Amino acid sequence: MKTAICTVFEKDYHYGVGALVNSLYHHGFRGIFWAGYRGNLPPWAKSLKTGNGYQEFPIAEGCAIRFVKLTTRKHLGFYKPDFMSQLWEEYCPDVEALFYFDPDIVNKCRWDFYENWVSRGIALCGDSWYLVPANHPKRLAWKEFADQNGFVCERELDYHYNSGFIGVPKNYKSILTIWQKLEELGEMSGYANLQDLYADHTFHHHPYLYGDQTYLNLALMLNTDPLSTVGPDGMDFIPGGTIMSHATVPNVKPWRKKLMLSALKGNAPTITDKLYWQHSQTPIQLYSTAKFFWQKCEILVGSAIGRFMRRPPM
Repeated sequence: MKTAICTVFEKDYHYGVGALVNSLYHHGFRGIFWAGYRGNLPPWAKSLKTGNGYQEFPIAEGCAIRFVKLTTRKHLGFYKPDFMSQLWEEYCPDVEALFYFDPDIVNKCRWDFYENWVSRGIALCGDSWYLVPANHPKRLAWKEFADQNGFVCERELDYHYNSGFIGVPKNYKSILTIWQKLEELGEMSGYANLQDLYADHTFHHHPYLYGDQTYLNLALMLNTDPLSTVGPDGMDFIPGGTIMSHATVPNVKPWRKKLMLSALKGNAPTITDKLYWQHSQTPIQLYSTAKFFWQKCEILVGSAIGRFMRRPPM
């Protein structure tokens, strides 16, 4: 199966992109990683080759990142379906499946698992807010919004999926068009600001369409293409995960976290923190040797502190 991977990033999220690519490479991915960016290219991306609408950074044999400059006014979180559709239309029309990963994810499993996974349908991971029954009042509000805009609910869902990852077979790429259309209808209706991913008024007010994620979950309700899903363990939201690790809100991103100081406040280094630093140096070197050595020391000391000091559960 011919596949490609993509992400979108700006500002210091390039650190996450580097660790994500490293983790995928070490688990067998060979191919093109498309990175849509706004602002500046990463300082670690050197000796770039100019392609047709992109800058290519070869990272190892059989693997490269292609950077595509984005000019959208949208928050990049809302731009995910747009970018995936653009890649299929303009850059890689021959790929059979396209995967999106948020740049604060680190991969944990072999790449062939993903290819087998997406061969069974649209690949999704459960969110930390996982059980959302078909008759949940917020889900019913999403459905009403869709009805008012001429959509028909084709599928009843009881689970809620995280928009930080999606694997889409080419035959089912219409899900991207629906996702994008719903976001734009949300803005036209006054329920979203596509320049502000988590506008405060969206979470607590009807129809509760919050960020890009609820629009994705609504799109899944309006679509009949087969799904292949895993639970919240797929992103380490609960123990026992073997697929990915996702540093979601409200966690501090691993590249920003002061690990020992955080441990002294009762927050020991997380699985995601440890995986991030484990994949921070090869084949892309994100930090100096001295910086990497210091961070390994912080992880060891922070983990030791964490055995004795823990923030009580909320």
